[in-house]
Amino acid sequence: MSSAAQIVLIEDEPAIADTLSFALQREGWQVRHFALARAGEADLAAQAADLLILDIGLPDDSGFEVLKRLRRQSEMPVLLLTARAEELDRILGLELGADDYVVKPFSPREVAARVKAILKRTRASTPSNTEVNSEQSAAQYFVHELAARRVYFCGVMLALTPSEYRLLVALLAHPGHVLSRAQLLDALGDAAEDSFERTIDSHIKSLRAKLKLIRADLDPIATHRGFGYALAVS
Repeated sequence: MSSAAQIVLIEDEPAIADTLSFALQREGWQVRHFALARAGEADLAAQAADLLILDIGLPDDSGFEVLKRLRRQSEMPVLLLTARAEELDRILGLELGADDYVVKPFSPREVAARVKAILKRTRASTPSNTEVNSEQSAAQYFVHELAARRVYFCGVMLALTPSEYRLLVALLAHPGHVLSRAQLLDALGDAAEDSFERTIDSHIKSLRAKLKLIRADLDPIATHRGFGYALAVS
């Protein structure tokens, strides 16, 4: 892989979390661990990740509820950890959008192998080389997987809200063209019913912050004062 995968682990049992983190880091992946659902969700909202490992039985919320909320805005791969061996629980997790599951007790090596398989499958279509030439069109920094509703920036999957996703896709569809706030508001579709043009500025600010976390030297969304925004091209 072209870069170390970013993995978020939400697991409240310290022994399991420590063992898993060690096994995953040995594979060369970076792990961000959280014991509570709300802490893990806050991290995912703030910065991108390539995969979520999610315990079903968390002290502050059900892992199923976390998965449902995540699927409203992201297709990030999810591996479930569960102490429940019942078939209905496993089926529910998969129906809610999980990519795989492991039943406790499990081998850390098995989890690592499953993570490797998921990452290989989901990152296969991303660029193999994340080094991009600054003279290239900004549109070439992005990969949009339409069916999965995922956008990659410099090879890293963006954790986007539905509104951010729609705005970015609208800009990607017209690189170099200035889209007014009214046009971008139209791109939000149903999500725009309770929105105002000034909220576009807030969404753009959030989008830029997420892009900066991946490439601080790039600012592909250009502001055209008095007109709107455009995906910059050289």
